[in-house]
Amino acid sequence: MYYGIILLAVVFFGGCFALNDVYRRLRGSSLRISMESAFIGSCAGLIVLLAAGGLHIEITLFTLVMALLSSLNGLAFTFCAFRALDRINLSLFSLFSMLGGMVLPFLQGILFFNEPLTWGKCICLAFITVALTITVSRGNQRGGAIYYIGIFVLNGMAGVLSKIFTAASFPKTDAASFNFWCAAFSGLLAGAIWLILTWRKKPQDGAFSWRATAVGAASGATNRLANLLLVMALAHVDASVQYPMVTGGVMIASTLICLLGKRKPSTRDVLSVLLAFLGMLALFAIPV
Repeated sequence: MYYGIILLAVVFFGGCFALNDVYRRLRGSSLRISMESAFIGSCAGLIVLLAAGGLHIEITLFTLVMALLSSLNGLAFTFCAFRALDRINLSLFSLFSMLGGMVLPFLQGILFFNEPLTWGKCICLAFITVALTITVSRGNQRGGAIYYIGIFVLNGMAGVLSKIFTAASFPKTDAASFNFWCAAFSGLLAGAIWLILTWRKKPQDGAFSWRATAVGAASGATNRLANLLLVMALAHVDASVQYPMVTGGVMIASTLICLLGKRKPSTRDVLSVLLAFLGMLALFAIPV
């Protein structure tokens, strides 16, 4: 059942990426707009998570600390992402980001939480790493190694912090309340930064759009639901299994979504998806 929950989260993440692309095309890609999107998405996420928790939100000090750390990590990732995208192409950015999101939680589970290291996990990690590498295309690279390291580490830390929350023995809330507080802190921080950027410099972005707002809200709600499902599954599935599944699954879901749009996947994209699928299959076909 929990593997099914992870796969459902993967589908949500794939939809979230597609919605983010629509928002970017409607509103632009400046740092101010990214904070605007994060604020709108967090507000929508709060409503969804309130409903998921049955309008009952729990609170503990440990949950608030972990939620604040997760929110700060997410905003730091956004900053590094914008800096990195000024210097490298999108495919190389995706490589650093998705590898970090897979490798760090994988190593954390093996090294610190006594999760078994199996041939299936190693083969899955290797196949997905090769699959990600295949998608990289050449482009201009103008230094800024600190930002590449940043997107690798910070995206991985999202999974690391979630695992710490689920495994810790401190008094804590349920997964819905944890994600509610993550959304609350993210909304407050993103909203504050958005207002400061708007006040300090006259916006050069496009005019306000209700359509873009609706897209941003749908993206935020979808993202929060996906993260809620992952935190729920982490209590029952090894991090060293879950995050390779998420990375490989998102690659597959994103490619399938591309098939329905104007930008059809290339031969390299299809090959990478095939390798990612074989890697995920190894998790279950080679258990030892």
